[in-house]
Amino acid sequence: MVTAMGVLAAALTSLSYAPQLCKAMPRGSTADLSLLTLLALALALGLGLWVAYGFSRGDAILVLANAVGLALVGGVLGCAIRDRLSGSG
Repeated sequence: MVTAMGVLAAALTSLSYAPQLCKAMPRGSTADLSLLTLLALALALGLGLWVAYGFSRGDAILVLANAVGLALVGGVLGCAIRDRLSGSG
């Protein structure tokens, strides 16, 4: 039961940025995303620290879940910066 709860929590947390990334992938689709929210390094730093913590504990669920979340947040941030630099966001 505890493992199932961890897997569910990891999936929900990790995939929470997937809809934003899907919307942001086409050029010019990030105008309604808050760059300040995306630039909040606390989220990316926190996810990175969870990855490091997961490695140190040998916990594959922590590593995988937070690495996926970090990649999605990074993707959305990259699209938002791209769109603002090109003037379309």
